[in-house]
Amino acid sequence: MKRFFSLILTVTLISSTVMLGSINSGASRIPTRAIGTIKFADPGWDSIRVHNEIARIIIETGYGYKTEVLPGSETASLFAISTGILDVYMEIWTRSYPKQYKSAIENGDIIEASVNLDDTRQGLFVPTYVIKGDSKRGIKPLAPNLKSIHDLPKYWNLFKDPDEPNKGRIYGAIPLWNADKVFQEKMKNYNLFETYNYFGPESQAVLNASFIRAYEDGKPWVGYQWKPSWIAGLYDITELKDEPYNEKDWLDGYRTEFPSQRLTIAVHNKLKEQVPEVFKFLSNYSTSSAITTDFLVYMKKHNATPRETAVWFLKNYEGVWNTWVPRDVSEKVKSNLNN
Repeated sequence: MKRFFSLILTVTLISSTVMLGSINSGASRIPTRAIGTIKFADPGWDSIRVHNEIARIIIETGYGYKTEVLPGSETASLFAISTGILDVYMEIWTRSYPKQYKSAIENGDIIEASVNLDDTRQGLFVPTYVIKGDSKRGIKPLAPNLKSIHDLPKYWNLFKDPDEPNKGRIYGAIPLWNADKVFQEKMKNYNLFETYNYFGPESQAVLNASFIRAYEDGKPWVGYQWKPSWIAGLYDITELKDEPYNEKDWLDGYRTEFPSQRLTIAVHNKLKEQVPEVFKFLSNYSTSSAITTDFLVYMKKHNATPRETAVWFLKNYEGVWNTWVPRDVSEKVKSNLNN
């Protein structure tokens, strides 16, 4: 337990350093530990937690290595695999911090093993009935001309902040997620603070609970969501348009839409030589937005844990993950699932 809290403290302390862009060749001076337990990054959202558990089950039962998960922010987790504190990061949103990620790759601190999925979306969303209405629920269109994030000032009164009704409320991303920093800057650069308050929910659960309450009551709501997610799988939502993505304007105050991202799997540079068979497996690991949405919907509908959801995936997507591993490893994993 003492060692666990020591690692938590290490990741917390390095997060502030990473925010200053210090993922560089000097990071590799931190001594690399020998592989005993393979350590996974958990930056705090559902999909990576399930991907972690899928990989952990395969590694534990198929290859015989111990694994564990260490929580931390996105940037702290990236720093941690760059230095060898952690070994595997299963879902890196690479364009959220392109300079740091590129630097870590070019410096040789981390190795990009594979692309987990590459068909993502994130931004400000509203329930589709806000724009189009919902005749089955007797909801008339509340803002039929709302198309873009730049239209929001005209509709602040529709999205009133219950704590300050002279402004609207935009539900933002979770603190320590890179999207939170993006939205804070975007709000300022788009002058949205003049008509809206930015509400930063303390967790993904709080963010989603606010959306579900509004949706079930047929009320207006605007805030951060992304695809793949179980929200996108279970509810009809529409993304508000922004300026088309280009790197120049994105790096100058995030003045465009979020880029569609390659969600990669990256490892510390020593992992490939320490456990080449595990690296080979991770190099073959690949899913899609549709697959990820499917297991997230299962997770929500059945109130399942990430581990239980991973077991469901392994039983229902055997044709997918069988291609990631040799036959003998596949047989060991399936045997364990059936016990």
